[in-house]
Amino acid sequence: MGILTFLILPLILFGISGIVYIYKEIVRLMSKSAVRNKVVVITDAISGLGKECSRVFHAEGSRLVLCGRTWEKLSDLHDALISVADPSVTFTPKLVLLDISDISSVCNAAKEILDCYGCVDVLINNASMKIKGPVQSVTLELDKKIMDANYFGPITVTKAILPNMISRRTGHIVVVNTIQGKLGVPFRAAYAASKHATQGFFDCLRAEVAEFEVAVSIVNPTFIRSYRLQSKPGNWEASIWKFFFRKLAYGVHPVEVAEEVLRTVSRKKQEVFIANPIPKTAVFVRTFFPEVFFCSGGFWG
Repeated sequence: MGILTFLILPLILFGISGIVYIYKEIVRLMSKSAVRNKVVVITDAISGLGKECSRVFHAEGSRLVLCGRTWEKLSDLHDALISVADPSVTFTPKLVLLDISDISSVCNAAKEILDCYGCVDVLINNASMKIKGPVQSVTLELDKKIMDANYFGPITVTKAILPNMISRRTGHIVVVNTIQGKLGVPFRAAYAASKHATQGFFDCLRAEVAEFEVAVSIVNPTFIRSYRLQSKPGNWEASIWKFFFRKLAYGVHPVEVAEEVLRTVSRKKQEVFIANPIPKTAVFVRTFFPEVFFCSGGFWG
């Protein structure tokens, strides 16, 4: 009996491993087929996350339209992608200059985006601007600049491209937001406010465009690791919040987020959190037990 048990256990583990492997392969193949030949627009493609999203979608055979503020950096990204690609299964990316924080120029850039292929299947709103500081030290001008980059920019691009999706009754809008769109963090009031506004807008949009078969997804990571925290003695980073929001060293790796964006598009997920259990628990507590979250000596430290 003991020998039989000894033999059965490895077989069970091997069988489970095989099932997991097969499942992952099926998901990978589905993700690949879901974006092949699709027109995918990535804003701020020259950022760390933008580059990884470009790499992932390009490798899967998407027709990329890469947007960024600097033509030189866009050209470098273009060259890097085609240098490692198989031309028989990939398409040469098209490039569009776009400064998401310059609202007056967004509509013209959106028209240029649509002119590339005549349509957009997937729009990935990736551009973002970060800021940290006490509320009283951040000028109203800077507040507006953050709101332009993180809220008005993405919704302006979306509004310009949305009619094309609605008329074709197909499309997918993905927003790379942040967990701070659900949960405010000290010394990031302007940033969190812009992300809360973005969350609210695209939640409403999802409900409005469902009848037109247009999907809306929000991907909420914690900090993306390319963003470096600057530690200063006595500030909030020395408090519970540093532990509260960390994942790995300084957040989620851009590769991890890019791969999740691909899965989100293939499965049409509505909302995704990329975080360890602690930030996820914080969102739950903030939503259902605010008196606990804000209590004296509680989460606010």
